[in-house]
Amino acid sequence: MARSLVESEALQMGVRRLSSPLTSPVQAEVYFPRLTVPFCGHIKGGLRPGKKILIMGIVNLEPKSFDIRLTCGDSEDPAADIAIELRAEFADKQFLRNACVSGKWGEEESAIPYFPFIADQPFRVEIHCEHPQFRIIVDGHQLFDFYHRVESLSAINTIKINGDLQLTKLG
Repeated sequence: MARSLVESEALQMGVRRLSSPLTSPVQAEVYFPRLTVPFCGHIKGGLRPGKKILIMGIVNLEPKSFDIRLTCGDSEDPAADIAIELRAEFADKQFLRNACVSGKWGEEESAIPYFPFIADQPFRVEIHCEHPQFRIIVDGHQLFDFYHRVESLSAINTIKINGDLQLTKLG
């Protein structure tokens, strides 16, 4: 049976989509065995301006806190540099951020327009790596920027997640 031009083009487009990579060039490739917390995964090629990390999950029913860290490796001794630590504190309704370079923590930042996380509810956090800063977007709304304190973005190759949440997707 002959196919129409539209059907043929649709099939060809479908084949192209299926044969294309599952991640866009902008999306960072994060390798992980399972989405269990605490979580530690590798970011292929490290970060660079234009890459983003996607974290989707569900906050636990009675949360105290959770944190997301982008680090320069996963070494514990000596401790790897922490390019950014995002820490949600539910008692104070704060979403804190900081960095630790060469064993020294910088000044913690805390200003946010609102606290975006709710117990027992899903969330979506995007960490966009841009030239001078990380841009943090939660549930589609830009929440804040955090200026880079680690000089080599490509060295930021590990993501660590811990605390009162369940992970549903990383990318």
